[in-house]
Amino acid sequence: MLPDASAAIETLYRSDWARIRATMIRLVGDFDLAEEAAQEAFAAAVTQWPGSGVPEFPRAWIIKAARNKAIDRIRRRANFEEKLESYVSSGLVRTIEEPDYDADEIGDDRLRLIFTCCHPALPIEAQVALTLRTLGGLETDEIARAFLVPTATMAQRLVRAKRKIRDAVIPYSVPDTNDMADRLEAVLAVIYLIFTEGYAATKGEPLVRADLCDEAIRLGRLVRILMGPGPPAEATALLALMLLHNSRRAARQDQAGDLVLLEDQDRRLWDAGQIAEALSLVQEAFQGQPGPFALQAAIAAVHCRAPRAEDTDWRQIVRLYDALDRLQPSPIVSLNRAVAVAMAEGPEKGLELINVLAARGDLDDNHLLHAARADLLRRLGSRAEAADSYAKALKLVTNDTERRFLERRLREVGTD
Repeated sequence: MLPDASAAIETLYRSDWARIRATMIRLVGDFDLAEEAAQEAFAAAVTQWPGSGVPEFPRAWIIKAARNKAIDRIRRRANFEEKLESYVSSGLVRTIEEPDYDADEIGDDRLRLIFTCCHPALPIEAQVALTLRTLGGLETDEIARAFLVPTATMAQRLVRAKRKIRDAVIPYSVPDTNDMADRLEAVLAVIYLIFTEGYAATKGEPLVRADLCDEAIRLGRLVRILMGPGPPAEATALLALMLLHNSRRAARQDQAGDLVLLEDQDRRLWDAGQIAEALSLVQEAFQGQPGPFALQAAIAAVHCRAPRAEDTDWRQIVRLYDALDRLQPSPIVSLNRAVAVAMAEGPEKGLELINVLAARGDLDDNHLLHAARADLLRRLGSRAEAADSYAKALKLVTNDTERRFLERRLREVGTD
């Protein structure tokens, strides 16, 4: 038995699962069949690689095995000849030559998948949710939390979306430039949600998933290229926003892996090259009327321009949140604005806004609301109330790194 087989399979699954699934969806045209076949291929690798050795091109091996297993599944279905013929005629099984699985073009399968999921025939919520499930690797309950809907509701949306793509034979391709505008809003939203999941993972041990951050930035750059000269301002702004956040990635955790708040980060660890590139993009995005991503990028730029935390222009950030709230109001925008007000005008002002937001109930199940309220109460010296809010946040948090941070805060304000 070769000792490195298990490690190779685990590494491949972690780094290439989304890419493999995207390629399989292109080859067989069916979301569920593609995922099942890919899972079976990995199971076969677990059985075969320890004895035969890790292939020279592991990803190519998995894709080829998955493709064969998908065809076997079709053949095992009733009325094989009729079924196979209908799959071929409908385009669900591609009758093209077998692709070069290690060519660079495979990477673009994920972009094709985004545009397929973001077809205007699907409701916008379904477009974003389906792409997050198939490309971002998020579980249904994680997506449901992002949309503030029950898990069962989100599961139904995903099933309906996949059925619509299959029944309407929506092409698995990047559309012409003229047709991209209809899908651009959803595509940009999906890319940013993938980045957000990488930058602040919703559950598990790691706080940051660098693979998702890097993939989202790669896709953001590619979309700008596809849009041709003078890309839409929001595509430019999204890339700037991701680069600004990503520039702080190395400073978000200490050597023990614990969370470091923005105000406490060692700014020498921030990536100056990414910040410089992003600031130029922010200026470009503001040449016209700024959109939601442009305003968010401008907020991130204020943070990145400040050499020290105490130099941050919080009043400017509040003004930008005011503009964002007028353009794209949401409970999360209101929460972030309240925190900015607390930094600009004092914790009492911020706490008033958060209490109003809490009374509405929109973020009852979001740990960030309770954590922000607890922090302001802590700053005001209200230890018992802060402890109560920290306890509520701990019941809702699903990321282990954030959990440790909240537990530490709770111990700090603990009372008899």
